Amino acid sequence: MEISPALLSYRRKMGCDQPVIGMVHVQALPGTPGYGGSMQAIIDLALRDAGILKRAGVHALLLENMHDLPYLRREVGPEVTAAMTVVAYLVKKAFALPTGIQILAGANQAALAVGHAAGLDFIRAEGFVFGHLADEGWMDADAGPLLRYRKQIDAHDMLILTDIKKKHSAHAATADVSLRETAHAAQFFKSDGVIVTGTATGAVASLTELQDLQGHTDLPVLVGSGITADNIADFAGVCDGFIVGSSLKRNGDWRAEVEYERAVRLLHAYNHRIA
Repeated sequence: MEISPALLSYRRKMGCDQPVIGMVHVQALPGTPGYGGSMQAIIDLALRDAGILKRAGVHALLLENMHDLPYLRREVGPEVTAAMTVVAYLVKKAFALPTGIQILAGANQAALAVGHAAGLDFIRAEGFVFGHLADEGWMDADAGPLLRYRKQIDAHDMLILTDIKKKHSAHAATADVSLRETAHAAQFFKSDGVIVTGTATGAVASLTELQDLQGHTDLPVLVGSGITADNIADFAGVCDGFIVGSSLKRNGDWRAEVEYERAVRLLHAYNHRIA
């Protein structure tokens, strides 16, 4: 079967056909309520977690400012953008894996700017097509402004992987638009890949919905939540990659540190997913 240009570009960028992308949840940044007062401590922990993930065998990394609770909507302060640039640059330089970034909540232009400055490979963008009600309030779709901004800063080499019907959100306003139709819209609006999640962090995505997407989009489809060593084989045949965070942390808690043994167990299950 012929491989679509979008899928080919994704595979080249990731370095494999079906990558496991390990989450690095960056600690609370300057200016946020949880900031602990030390940028060096933030950098050290990000490097620690990224190092464990690489040693365990993940194919790529994804940085996220998950600890910056409560999140702002679409725009974050320059202190957050600056801090994430420093962390992202150092992680990329230290481990040389395909690396992406997400800046919550929906700060997709800031993520592009950080990624471009730090030499990253992709961003994870929420609210790309179809407005939805997020924890932070109503979030308008931003595909038009975001792709124009990528053109403006000449960041064309960075992939924009987009959540559809994303977690932690209400989609009543688009209840008559299926996941498949949302993926079609994302493709039409020039997304580089779509991400399917469960309802919340760590919640398992719908295997039925992912099966329904097969053959109905030319974009790579990633599972963005709920992947564990026990279920990764179930999803292997219906997606083009896995974004994994909570199940690699102590006690499966996203707020904890990455544990090598958990990461190794997941990668072992991944490597034997066909057996």
